[in-house]
Amino acid sequence: MSVMTRRTHGRSILSVVSDLSRHKDSYENHILASWERCVSQHRLDPGTAPETEFVSRQDLQQRRDESCALVEIAQAEMTNLYQQVAGTGYSILLSDPEGVVLKYVGDPIFSNAAASTGLQAGAIWREQFQGTNGIGTCLVEQRPLVIHQDDHFFDKNRRLTCSAAPIFDPAGRISAVLDASSESRLAQQHTMVLVNMSAQLIENRLFLCEMKDHFLLRFHSRPEFVGTLGEGVVAFDPAGRILAANRSALFQLNHDQSDKIIGLLLGDVFSVRLDTAFEYAHAPMPQPIPLHEIGQGRRFFASFQGPSRKARSNVPAQRANRGWSGGAHRALEGLHWGDSRMRRNIEQARKLFEKDLPLMLLGETGTGKDVFARTIHRASTRYRKPFIAVNCASLPETLIESELFGYRPGAFTGASREGCRGKIVQADGGTLFLDEIGDMPLPLQARLLRVLEEREVTPLGSETSVKVDIHVISATHQDLQQQVADGRFREDLFYRLHGISLTIPPLRERQDRGALIQHLLEIEAGGPDVITLDPEALEVLNAYHWPGNIRQLRSVLRTLIGLSDSDVIPVGSLPEYTLTSSPETVPQAVELSNPLTLAERETILRELESCHWNVSQVASKLNVSRNTLYRKMKRCGIKPPR
Repeated sequence: MSVMTRRTHGRSILSVVSDLSRHKDSYENHILASWERCVSQHRLDPGTAPETEFVSRQDLQQRRDESCALVEIAQAEMTNLYQQVAGTGYSILLSDPEGVVLKYVGDPIFSNAAASTGLQAGAIWREQFQGTNGIGTCLVEQRPLVIHQDDHFFDKNRRLTCSAAPIFDPAGRISAVLDASSESRLAQQHTMVLVNMSAQLIENRLFLCEMKDHFLLRFHSRPEFVGTLGEGVVAFDPAGRILAANRSALFQLNHDQSDKIIGLLLGDVFSVRLDTAFEYAHAPMPQPIPLHEIGQGRRFFASFQGPSRKARSNVPAQRANRGWSGGAHRALEGLHWGDSRMRRNIEQARKLFEKDLPLMLLGETGTGKDVFARTIHRASTRYRKPFIAVNCASLPETLIESELFGYRPGAFTGASREGCRGKIVQADGGTLFLDEIGDMPLPLQARLLRVLEEREVTPLGSETSVKVDIHVISATHQDLQQQVADGRFREDLFYRLHGISLTIPPLRERQDRGALIQHLLEIEAGGPDVITLDPEALEVLNAYHWPGNIRQLRSVLRTLIGLSDSDVIPVGSLPEYTLTSSPETVPQAVELSNPLTLAERETILRELESCHWNVSQVASKLNVSRNTLYRKMKRCGIKPPR
């Protein structure tokens, strides 16, 4: 390069730096910022490039030893990256946080150019020494970037094109830079993408290596991406305190810095209990399970990884050692998506179920008491044994006794020749679920009490009792205490069944209603992302009071999915009765004294009457949603004609 060319390049840079605002549209921001630093802070002259400086061989070896894990992990990925760009004149470099090249994998085509420009192990490429360049500028910007040809501060480096990406340690500090450099005439557009992907692979492997003695939560919004390059990883200690998070985790959680979550408890960030996380971590074949981010309720899929043997002695004793099955917490956590009452129900059931205490579930019809009971059974040590459900309200009074207690052959007219074991005997070793226990006839209540007290049952027509080992869960939507007071339910049976009672909240009172709707939609649709709800439709369903609770919701979702012609359910597809719902339990009074309200009321009435009370048509004419129109009608005291 001639002296004239070198001086021209130098004058050009100095001219730009002297009036940065005039050139902001001609150069990338990071280039202008770097040139300004080189001139103002580092006092470099672009026309007189210094010789490349190197650390001593002893210093280089010490730096490699201090970063031995990083160098070892990076070596394989650098070789892999080099193979992808082999034959194109590229060389791959790894520098430490001070810009010293620790490793170099070179293309023979580029060896002479690399040697002449100082791209060698031990060379120092900080901006203070080499001006604007891939490694040095990446260390300052701490983001992937390209320094191409004239972007370089010194003329001697203008023959290069450099693609560089940072590598961060688990604490969020920059620990290295991965760089691919070549002569500028051989530049390839996809190189930056490859370098950045390789840097992230190195970073993730470094994270897993350095955090191997801690618990890890690995997550992504798509289950198939857990364990891949794009997964988020969070490390936490046995107390549940978050120690570190990789870049993908921060990105998925909408944080720009790791200190936003480091120090928080795992339960403050994700909807998962600590003992649940421990059980997942020790599962023999962990599978991604759904959980939600606390702040905004977004759903992720996660797997947990336990610490190395070195750290396991510090982990508290787990409930898995107390008899709970490996899938216990997976099943239980699926019963709630952030509702505090349901979370408390699960905690109490988890503590007491294995202590052979009977469980009574209270709540309105359709709240999911049967699902709760079945899940408790599936999560307990009895999960390999039968779960037998009996609906005391649906069986005729003449049949419920034989259904429950069984009978011998020929015990009564119409009895089966083989006899019947009865539901209680069928549940031996497992769980007997007595749904709508308040509808059990009084005479049978006495027999049931005897079975529970003596742990044996005598079938109809038999004189021989059968020993049974059952855990009883009962459920009712009625006020059993009032029935006891009225003489319609035995007091002694009530207290025998009432080891602990849990109230399942109605859907309209659940704090996790929105997330629950999304979850049930996935179940009914047969998987995630098959069909979604328009945001306005979700808002309407979330606001509806759901008198039929979860049973009604699932029926509505099933119908919406069956009738849908696309993968998004619009608000216009919802049943009209859901659009009249409002969270308020008492309608607001019509403000007849307010002229604006009166004017709005008259306008809506006029349009409704002209459209023969077709709400959809009126909403379209007024350019509002049906939900909004129904709310206005309610506020104005307008009711459709019967």
